[in-house]
Amino acid sequence: MNKQKNGWLDWIKALLIALGLAFIVRTFFFTPIIVDGPSMLPTLHDRDQMIVNKFSYRISEPKRFDIVVFHASEQKDFIKRVIGLPGEHIAFKDDVLYVNGKEIDEDFLHSNSVLQPFTEDFTLEELPGNFETVPDDYYLVLGDNRENSVDSRSLGLIPKEQIVGKTSIIYWPMNRMKVLGE
Repeated sequence: MNKQKNGWLDWIKALLIALGLAFIVRTFFFTPIIVDGPSMLPTLHDRDQMIVNKFSYRISEPKRFDIVVFHASEQKDFIKRVIGLPGEHIAFKDDVLYVNGKEIDEDFLHSNSVLQPFTEDFTLEELPGNFETVPDDYYLVLGDNRENSVDSRSLGLIPKEQIVGKTSIIYWPMNRMKVLGE
């Protein structure tokens, strides 16, 4: 009887340790997210399931074209692509991205989409906040489906503190499983 009691205690301890580790990993390192809507087409599809790396931006800064998850509101997280970094001036003219006046190619759009134009003309000054350059610790984010995306053009620039993490792994559905451009 005593051995059976010890066996149950060992199982309970193991289960509590596993739950504690799962809580720590999910809270501080990785968490799943489900894409909700068409704003990242053709790169991400509605209902794609992904892993968010919550740790990466604790040791590094977001880079141009990273796909990030951020708190759009207390109830809703959005998935968008980083386009503008701190200190940069951003403009779109004739469907071309200009960073500090230099043309930047967006391969992920041109190779995957048939829609023309992808992005309506705008400058950073025309976005909410009326900034001349992206301020420190802020980022300009856009959806890949520029005609159907709520992003920095309407939300304004995103503070780094609202960014949950970087995502680049689609794990479900199985036929779409892949690591996105590194």
